[in-house]
Amino acid sequence: MKRVYLNFKAFAVVTLAMGLMTACSTDDSADAGGEEPEEEASRWITVAAARMGDNPGDGNGGTLIYALDSEEAKDPTISIEPFDNGFIVPSNRTARLQASEDGTTIFNISYAGDTGGNYTKYNVEGGQDFVQTGSEISIAPYVGSAPRWIKLFDGDQTGAAVYVSTENQFNDNGTPEDETDDFYERTEATMGIVTLDLVNSQILNFQEHSVPLSAEEEAQGYYISRIDMPTLNAAGDKLYIGARLSKVDPETGERDSNGETLASKSIVLDYPSLMNPVVITSGVGLGNTNGYRSINAFEYNGAVYQANQGDPQGSHILRIGSNNQYDDSYEFNLDEALGVEEAYILAWRPAANGKAVLAYRHAGSAEGVAGAQGFFALVDLEARTAQQITEIPYDPDFYLFQYQGFAVNGDEIYVTQAPVGQNGNIYVVNTATGEVTKGAELVNVEGSHFIGAF
Repeated sequence: MKRVYLNFKAFAVVTLAMGLMTACSTDDSADAGGEEPEEEASRWITVAAARMGDNPGDGNGGTLIYALDSEEAKDPTISIEPFDNGFIVPSNRTARLQASEDGTTIFNISYAGDTGGNYTKYNVEGGQDFVQTGSEISIAPYVGSAPRWIKLFDGDQTGAAVYVSTENQFNDNGTPEDETDDFYERTEATMGIVTLDLVNSQILNFQEHSVPLSAEEEAQGYYISRIDMPTLNAAGDKLYIGARLSKVDPETGERDSNGETLASKSIVLDYPSLMNPVVITSGVGLGNTNGYRSINAFEYNGAVYQANQGDPQGSHILRIGSNNQYDDSYEFNLDEALGVEEAYILAWRPAANGKAVLAYRHAGSAEGVAGAQGFFALVDLEARTAQQITEIPYDPDFYLFQYQGFAVNGDEIYVTQAPVGQNGNIYVVNTATGEVTKGAELVNVEGSHFIGAF
């Protein structure tokens, strides 16, 4: 008989909030002394759910969260209903959520609307009980009401939010109307970045910088059009910010979506001063590195590993070395590793052992009610291998484009699986052994979906 965990409220987004990776790992425990690996300590897992707005899977109807402990999350006899009994997270559209490393705190910055840009944090107390703690602060004056932000991996101390604004620049020799070939000069891209004290709810620093490309790239109409996912390096003295490139036609000044896909790039800044921006370029991957809703780059073993998207050769995981440059000796192509074509990394997260769960789609994905079907894979950063997790059931309507996060507890990674508008389950992947556990049932509502674990 199922135990039904009901608390009261409406509107739910299931955010398996699990916190960032714990510092201690147990993957070297058994071989030498014959001891069994100790079990992971129980912790809160917050599930996030996105309610439908106008169309199935758009997630624009609001975000709800619901917490259960990790043992309950592994129990398939438990059923939770975040959409009927979850805590409504303040946000006009899908909230941008983060969790503390121990899973006891949820951080939120509202996205769009009257409260857009407002930072709040909540103590996790189980079920729908999330108690606001500390003061609220707005970062909208610095980065707008729809900020792209992330919690840095510095012990839950700091958040960073970014934006980029662009302006086409023209010379005085002509205009589009008189069909002068050389009227367009370049596009000026101005980056803004703000750091936020998550503990004391105050602004730490704000800087704006011009972020030009090479003269040759700019002459062809390329510019940085979107940035996201700041990531702190191992030394704690640099931030890497992922970038998307766009293009205009230099002859017309109009948007050009048919241009060549350039090499992947990132912006490197001094930290914590946020000064001296430099654009670095990969010799391995093509396309964008800004990601979408989920963290796109992680520090592991002294380097930062970063996913790219829109690569015609299939998504890669790229590596930035301790010298703050791309390490082109590291080649990890998802098409080759998974045996698919046009792999596209939607979201991913490593455990402390360098093994990760990765959400992706590919050219063979079925087209569902909200978009292309998604899959999960188990990835090994050191061995550069990837394998689809077949123990998780798949459906054409299993939509992962808006997936935000994964709950990490030691070697275990918690994910949510439910097609749009259908029930599903929590699944727990032991990254050390590859074992997959089917956990608590997730009760869905029409047109809605679950957006992950933190």
